[in-house]
Amino acid sequence: MSAKLRSLDALDRKILRALQQNARLSNAELAEQVGLSTTACWNRTRQLESEGFITGYVALLDQKKLGLADIVLLEVTLDRHEDDALARFGEELAALPEVLEAYLVSGEYDYLVKVAVDGTAGYERFLREKLYRIAGIRHSRSMFALRCMKQRASVEV
Repeated sequence: MSAKLRSLDALDRKILRALQQNARLSNAELAEQVGLSTTACWNRTRQLESEGFITGYVALLDQKKLGLADIVLLEVTLDRHEDDALARFGEELAALPEVLEAYLVSGEYDYLVKVAVDGTAGYERFLREKLYRIAGIRHSRSMFALRCMKQRASVEV
């Protein structure tokens, strides 16, 4: 049984929203935005980190400028479903730099994978040179994303 998480109050949520908008805010800038002293803001932010509400800070990169303008959503079914087969596939999939997200899912397919590639030629290379070299794939189905309607790095608070 897991420990019960504390509830977030309005100030915690203001801190989280401000950091979601700009994680590079200095503590003084953050404190001013949320209406706290710098010491109180520092303490609350560190508490949110230590309790796991904030799991890290990242730089979001422009994948188009990096030559990976296309997103492909890929559904994969494996031959076997034993724990070792699922774990091995998941580890090998996670090691591929084109893979942005990968989920073990319920339903007709075993995995849903989000991949960044350079067009259809880039996707073909990804399939032939990387994905299909992972043993145990029975079937896959892919869809090119035409337009992103919403993209968030984490949930909204």
